[in-house]
Amino acid sequence: MARHVFLTGPPGVGKTTLIQKASEVLKSSGVPVDGFYTEEVRQGGRRIGFDVVTLSGMRGVLSRIGSEPPPGKRECRVGQYVVDLTSFELLALPVLRNAGSSSGPGQRVCVIDEIGKMELFSQPFIQAVRQMLSTPGTVVLGTIPIPKGKPLALVEEIRNRNDVQVFSVTKENRNHLLPDIVTCVQSSSK
Repeated sequence: MARHVFLTGPPGVGKTTLIQKASEVLKSSGVPVDGFYTEEVRQGGRRIGFDVVTLSGMRGVLSRIGSEPPPGKRECRVGQYVVDLTSFELLALPVLRNAGSSSGPGQRVCVIDEIGKMELFSQPFIQAVRQMLSTPGTVVLGTIPIPKGKPLALVEEIRNRNDVQVFSVTKENRNHLLPDIVTCVQSSSK
């Protein structure tokens, strides 16, 4: 039976919106939820990068267009975006560690949006995700990109796990998927 739930689909289809709505429904039904999502940053009507935002409201830079990496750091670039690994890890890693180690009865849900090219520059992030997927009592609700070009090793690993249910989000089904996602997570977290 599936223990973890992942959404996949093209950029801009509504994966993050579904994750946020599912988190709200789960929280209001008493399920402990922690984690992070990524959000586009716009300036003057155009996208200039992405931020990572924790469910508790903390925010940090994930990437920006053409910015220089911090001094002494290698440049991690996805297209026109330069990834700020230090900023991402400072915010995302403690959230993942806390979500995986919270004591107390019952299951916990850890939101990881997204496990994509930018995030996968971070080896500690890859280790933390693998740890979350194998931690008893933790259900991961996450997003992964659709396969395109060279496969991303961790994404394929997740896609091929027996304990993962993957929902493909499309413009046609995105407004009807929320109850299925919530039900799947709730049945995983019992």
